[in-house]
Amino acid sequence: MSQATHHVNDVEVIRRLLTTPGRWAVVGLSQNTARTAFGVARYIQRDLGMEIIPVHPRAEAVHGATAYRALADVPGRIDVIDVFVRSELAGAIVDQAIAIGAGAVWLQLGVVDEAAAARAAAAGLDVVMDTCPAIEAPRLGIA
Repeated sequence: MSQATHHVNDVEVIRRLLTTPGRWAVVGLSQNTARTAFGVARYIQRDLGMEIIPVHPRAEAVHGATAYRALADVPGRIDVIDVFVRSELAGAIVDQAIAIGAGAVWLQLGVVDEAAAARAAAAGLDVVMDTCPAIEAPRLGIA
């Protein structure tokens, strides 16, 4: 892979995603309170005021939100797909995000897939990678 494909996060994209009311599908979100996704989803919902949609193979409701087994099962538009899966699984989620016409993909802290980020950007999606809304919002003075 060439260095030319290295994704750089755009602070204005991050600011817009964190301040524009929207529907955030949180892939990998379950009722497991020990997982980072659980606390970050609560932050996105309570502190940022976003609608969250848990997406997990077990499809467990989390934080009062109805869950779905797959992105393709979620009715309506999804503004941001927040990806809490291992980097090697992220590409498939990004491809699903492209297929359903999501507005953005946000690959969480530690989740890096340069090729997937490039595919998403080429398809017109906003892309944020290897950071977390709960880090970026306070850093930008949003929450």
